[in-house]
Amino acid sequence: MASAAEILSGVKEGDVRSLARALTLVENELACWQELLLGLEVNSNCKTIGITGPPGAGKSTLVNALIVHFLSLKKRIAVLAIDPTSPFNFGSLLGDRIRMSSHFNDENVFIRSVATRGSLGGLSAKAIEMTDVLRAANFDYVFVETVGVGQSEVEIAGLADVTAVVLVPESGDEVQFIKSGLMEIADVFVVNKADRDGADAFVSKLNKMLHQRATAIQVFKTNAGEGTGVGSLAEYLSSAIGQTDERKQVLLAEKAFKLISEKRMADFNKQKLLEEIRSKRGAGEFNLYRFVEDKVRNS
Repeated sequence: MASAAEILSGVKEGDVRSLARALTLVENELACWQELLLGLEVNSNCKTIGITGPPGAGKSTLVNALIVHFLSLKKRIAVLAIDPTSPFNFGSLLGDRIRMSSHFNDENVFIRSVATRGSLGGLSAKAIEMTDVLRAANFDYVFVETVGVGQSEVEIAGLADVTAVVLVPESGDEVQFIKSGLMEIADVFVVNKADRDGADAFVSKLNKMLHQRATAIQVFKTNAGEGTGVGSLAEYLSSAIGQTDERKQVLLAEKAFKLISEKRMADFNKQKLLEEIRSKRGAGEFNLYRFVEDKVRNS
């Protein structure tokens, strides 16, 4: 088997097999995965773009349209699609690759899906680590796409140089409930499926809300299925400065906290916890707090 140094060399040179191998080792914590992470050298010319938003907003279709645009400019693109894990069967659809299937055989595109592994925030430590592996390869852009649930919007900002939040016109009645955290981390809002009724009114309402922010933020209208508005958005994403240095440090601390937390929780497997709870409930009266206290005391 190749050493960590050999795999990293292949990743840096753009060898797809080395990259796929590195991602598999890191995701599943096999062989020399820690040595791989310790030896990573992030490509400073690679820009990481976070794409988040509610289910059904058309994020995968938008990413697909952005891939087409950047390929026309002779760029190399990687996509990490993060899918939520079911809390009941611990499975994940990993369906985003299906929507981007037309790019499977393109040597300038690399697509990988990863499950959240039950992370409540929507992102797991593995997603963070795998993003950094992709950033160590010779890509021009790395897209990280995730469903906007819980804290995942805030967490994705810690991964990305620029974060785009994708919404649809039907979100108009709910825009007043958009969390302040989401408003703070978004570098750009994208109103997708803008051919639908109410799109202009929704954009106007969104702009009024964003006017209260200390720093300016743009809103783009797109119809990703037809490619409308994608060029302007892509131009903005490629030139946007994104996070300030101070915000990068704060988000880096959040990123480190996430990694440290998951390492300390490594012995707590959700599937195993489920089995233990099932066993204890079957044996008689079950108290959640006594169960938790016992697990913490004996960890």
